[in-house]
Amino acid sequence: MIKSIVWGALCMMNISIFSAKDLQQPVIPQNVTKQVSQKIPKSVILKTKKFKIKIDQQPDGKYLYQSWPANGKITAKPSMIISGGELIPDGTGGNYYFEFGNEGYTYQVSRNYLTDSPKKVPYTLTVEDQDGKTIVKQDAIVVKN
Repeated sequence: MIKSIVWGALCMMNISIFSAKDLQQPVIPQNVTKQVSQKIPKSVILKTKKFKIKIDQQPDGKYLYQSWPANGKITAKPSMIISGGELIPDGTGGNYYFEFGNEGYTYQVSRNYLTDSPKKVPYTLTVEDQDGKTIVKQDAIVVKN
């Protein structure tokens, strides 16, 4: 009887050890990050309530911000040009934002892949002054990707 109990306990321990080995952390392929970054366009044209915005990746890897009035033509001279923008990943779900600095103001164009609303627009323009106060926040739709 005691042999049966000991034998049963040993068998249970073996099963537990094998099960624990199966519960190791999953390996995330390195190309997952690459797949997310491939969704970032080299050029995108957006439209907010007041502006048309074009963001282009430059050969040096930085980004160029150009804007026009909402009813202006993209072929016209931009009313604002900011170079040296950075692409900043925002979390692990694919969201990111472009950030540009101009005379103490910070311009952020955020990509909203993950949102709790299916009606949420894909981009948001936020402009902050030198004190970090938001002076412009407008949703943007993609005109051309």
